[in-house]
Amino acid sequence: MTADLPLPDYDNLATNAIGSRARTLDAKGVTTLLEYEQGHANRPAVVQLLQHRIAELKDGAQPTGGAPSAPAPEAGRRGDVPAQPAIKEGPPVNPPSHGTPENPAQPRT
Repeated sequence: MTADLPLPDYDNLATNAIGSRARTLDAKGVTTLLEYEQGHANRPAVVQLLQHRIAELKDGAQPTGGAPSAPAPEAGRRGDVPAQPAIKEGPPVNPPSHGTPENPAQPRT
């Protein structure tokens, strides 16, 4: 059934991605998404977003440019590597001037 949807990989898109991609569709395409959403995940935010877009289209809004099947920016580009922390451990901790936590009466040297 998802192959019939106007947005590829619809079930794996985040709500904001659905919103921006739905703007490229006509009323028929958005209605198809709404019917699918209501019959499956039925996420309130997505249902409301799609209903709002249908109302905009009925009021004269036009689909925006762009391709609904374009690569999702949130998926990252091929070859991207996740960020790694530059420091794996913090700096050494100096004991307080009045002694060490293990032996507070012993001043540090």
